[in-house]
Parts: sequence; C-alpha cells; structure tokens
Amino acid sequence: MSGFSDDSLYALSHLDVLESESVHIFREVAGEFERPVILFSGGKDSIVMLHLALKAFAPAPVPFTLLHVDTGHNFPEVLACRDRTVAGHGLRLHIASVQDYIDRGVLRERPDGTRNPLQTLPLTEAIQEHRFDAVFGGGRRDEEKARAKERVFSLRDEFSQWDPRRQRPELWQLYNGRHAPGEHVRVFPLSNWTELDVWQYIAREEIELPAIYFAHEREVFSRNGMWLTPGDWGGPKEGEPVEVRRVRYRTVGDMSCTGAVDSGAATLDAVITEIASSRLTERGATRADDKMSEAAMEDRKREGYF
Repeated sequence: MSGFSDDSLYALSHLDVLESESVHIFREVAGEFERPVILFSGGKDSIVMLHLALKAFAPAPVPFTLLHVDTGHNFPEVLACRDRTVAGHGLRLHIASVQDYIDRGVLRERPDGTRNPLQTLPLTEAIQEHRFDAVFGGGRRDEEKARAKERVFSLRDEFSQWDPRRQRPELWQLYNGRHAPGEHVRVFPLSNWTELDVWQYIAREEIELPAIYFAHEREVFSRNGMWLTPGDWGGPKEGEPVEVRRVRYRTVGDMSCTGAVDSGAATLDAVITEIASSRLTERGATRADDKMSEAAMEDRKREGYF
C-alpha cells in the first residue's frame, strides 16, 4: 500500500500555517508598497516578526529598514539584544528618541514617569520624515481588546490616526493596501498568533531572546499590584521597599509601566507550560499603561499609537 495515499503526510502543523500566513503578508507588502519599515524593539514579538521576514526573503536580504521608538526607559537587556540582532543581520535601524523630544521641550514628562503614551509623536513624525507607507508591528489580537479590532492591513490617515469604521474586509487572505498620499498602512503579521504560539515557535526555531523573559533574581518593588524594576524613571518612591524576587517578564516596554511576574520558569519548556495554564493575557497581567482606563489602548491607537 503506497504511503502517498495518506493525506496526513501532508498535514501542516498550526505553527506551519501561522508561519506561512505571516510570510505571505511580508511578501504582499514588499509587492504593494514602496517604503515599508519594521518596528523593532528587541522584544520577543518583534524578534519573531524579524525572523519571519528573514525567512520570507531568504536567501536575499530583508528589503526593509527597522525603526525603534526608544522611550529612554527601556530595559538594558532588551536594548543589548536589539543591537546584537541588528548587527548580526547587517540591518539598518532608525531610532526615534522620546528623550530628544523632551530635551527640546516638545514633550513633557508625565507625573507618573510613564513614557509609553509619549511614543506617539516620535513614531508619527518618523513615519512622515522617512515617508514610510507600510509599518509592520508585532501586535496580536489576543493581547488586548482594542488590538482585537484591527485588520492585518490597518489604514492610518495623514495624521497617523486610526478609525475603526475604515476597516476593510480581508476575505481569503486578500489584503487591500490602497491608500491616499500622506496616508499609510500599519501591518500586523502576527495578528492571528497567540502568546503561546509565539513561544512554541521560538522553541521550534531556536530563536535567541533577551534573558529578561526567563526567571531570574531581580530587585523589584510593588506598585499598584505590580512588580516594577527600580530605575531613573522615578521608582521606587518613599514607602515602596525594594526586595529581591525570582521573576520574569512576559512582555517588555517602558520600565515604568511594565511589571514582572513571580515565576520559576527559567527554560523555554517551563515558560510554555506556565503560559498554557495562565488565564490572564500578558498585557492584562503586566502593563500598567493599559489599566489607566477601559479604553486606554483604543484611545492611544486613535491618536496614532500601535
């Protein structure tokens, strides 16, 4: 009996399906747009996104530059991984600095020290300055309810603002990149991935990540039910004692609003097991900026944030 009659031999795993979809999206953008850019912070989602872009165009180089909006309060381990990855692949990285805008008096520090909401202006002006017409982001629909509303191709107007009513249908993986002069499209190749998918893919592909994602001993202090890392950004305050705990980070961003979780998961397998049993999304569990209001993320997206 011929083994070729067994359809199961040709079945793709769910990771293969997700990878194929993401590779297709990268190639579609390369064919439709003139000046795409990949947002790259050195966090796990942007690292996976870059890995997929490398696969999409191998053995040719990635035909896009990279862009990072640096708040000035990023974790040093993540920035080191960012620079190491960029150098290793010979890529070009643009950095839009929030600190530069503060130094020039264009932006003001917030009383709580959080700079995540201050990223919007540097991001939108970098897009305008370099005339990027497609901007890849690592947002996933499982992260947060406002992101769940996004299409894979998400149109932004000439002010980089998002209007949910202008969302376009995306049937049968057909994407509409049409846009007027001055507008651009935000593109989300990981839209249909979950946090668990991302980690399973990292394990399968043996992708290097910053060590901050794995359990380690770290000085932290408690604020509003979250374990934050001390730093020049403004923490801790009086009455917020610092202690050493074994923690890891599920997501990384501005140190002032990204919390660690107590964890003993020091290996990929342990992290995957931990995530599989979690009932909180990574942003819901660890991002203070999303807890400012019920519509915090959606409000920022309307202004031009990712």
